Amino acid sequence: MADTKHTDELKKAGRWLAFLPSVVAASALFALMVMTFFDVILRSAFNDPVESATEMTRLFMAIVVFSSLPVISWRGQHIVVDLFDPLFRARLARIRDAVINLVCGIVLFWPALRVWQLAGRAKAYGDVTEYLNIPQFYIAYFIAIATILTALTLLVRGVFFALVPDLVGKPVRPDEDKG
Repeated sequence: MADTKHTDELKKAGRWLAFLPSVVAASALFALMVMTFFDVILRSAFNDPVESATEMTRLFMAIVVFSSLPVISWRGQHIVVDLFDPLFRARLARIRDAVINLVCGIVLFWPALRVWQLAGRAKAYGDVTEYLNIPQFYIAYFIAIATILTALTLLVRGVFFALVPDLVGKPVRPDEDKG
């Protein structure tokens, strides 16, 4: 009973940790939707589109994707190729998932650190966006931090798959009945 209570508390904490990135992603997506709506109306009705629409779309898309990445990675909702899943029994599938998550978490640190370096270089050069003159290092640091959080998320997920599989759920096998 104590293990179940502890697991429930960890799951609740995970939901709270996922709340902020989800709100950031949803807000950016909503802003993108509103901006696109006005861009289409202004373009169609007045032949005067929002000049910075492309730039804002790039920024909003980066915010949506990279703020969602840690949450999606924790939930295991990323795209997977499951061609070999029927070959793994439950225990072996758990070990496979632990190894895959750990390797992906470790490998993801390299692009995160590289983006961090590029953000520093953009800050030093004073790079800004074309229309709005927003310093580019802001979004680059955001991408680097979100990627580091994703790497840490995958590492924790890998450890939990190995030690506390109930916390991340059992591995999904395509031949099992899902409903």
